[in-house]
Amino acid sequence: MNIKKRLISKEDPDYSPISDYISSTESVVGIDARHTHIIIIKKLIQLEQRLEKLDKQLAAMKKAKKRK
Repeated sequence: MNIKKRLISKEDPDYSPISDYISSTESVVGIDARHTHIIIIKKLIQLEQRLEKLDKQLAAMKKAKKRK
């Protein structure tokens, strides 16, 4: 797996807006960790829901194929 392909570079047009969105001047590390984790968890939940939907579709397709 080429990890570089999966990382967002500083030149990516999404880099700056995301950075601005999670930044916090009140934090020592410069980001709002709670906010950042909530974003990540929400995306993981969305991915899980999409995978469940795809699993159901695949199971239905396999079931339909067996009937033929």
